[in-house]
Amino acid sequence: MAEVILKFKEDELEDARTALDGWKWKHSMWDLDQWLRSEIKYNEKLSEERYDAYEAVRDKIREILNDDNLNIE
Repeated sequence: MAEVILKFKEDELEDARTALDGWKWKHSMWDLDQWLRSEIKYNEKLSEERYDAYEAVRDKIREILNDDNLNIE
């Protein structure tokens, strides 16, 4: 098993919190992606404009994550 040790100075507590919360960000993005997917796929009352907007947002999220070599799957 690999071990990772992160060291931060006292004035870098915000950076430490950001590093430690990475999994929360991933989970939040996954939740957002799944909500958009569900709306696109199952919401029969969704207007065509919203459908297109949700699809564009979902595509953009995936593009940004891909550009940063991130994966939410």
